[in-house]
Amino acid sequence: MGSPVSPLVANMYMEHLEEKLQSTVPAKLKPKLWKRYVDDIPEVIRKSSVDKLIECLNILNAAGSITFTYEVELDGKLFFLDIRLERTDSGGLKLCIYRKLTHTDQYLNFSSDHPVEHKLIVIRTLLERSQQLVTVSQDKIQEDAHVE
Repeated sequence: MGSPVSPLVANMYMEHLEEKLQSTVPAKLKPKLWKRYVDDIPEVIRKSSVDKLIECLNILNAAGSITFTYEVELDGKLFFLDIRLERTDSGGLKLCIYRKLTHTDQYLNFSSDHPVEHKLIVIRTLLERSQQLVTVSQDKIQEDAHVE
């Protein structure tokens, strides 16, 4: 996992599995939405098809090197990387920043010997992440206050 080529190899293998998926999985099992970041995939699929799709994916992975699992949205919320996807009352989708309960909010100790530019870029990156990912103005204000 520590090798610089690990993400590249993981992407290549996942692309290979996706190609096999497109040609072998029945149309009724194919997700309406399938977006992937390395090996994390948020998808939209009928609840009745989830177990069948996971079974197909695990069969496609003949090497047995990956076991596919899934999480179902809970109370209209789904967590993907550092984002919380949330259904709105109008049927839309709202994005917020998500932090695990174990998150410490410590990125770079300000009293360390790192250059000041490195310390400031951490703050700037967190603020830019808020501005680009969060979809509701009130949530942006709340996230910016958290960063401060």
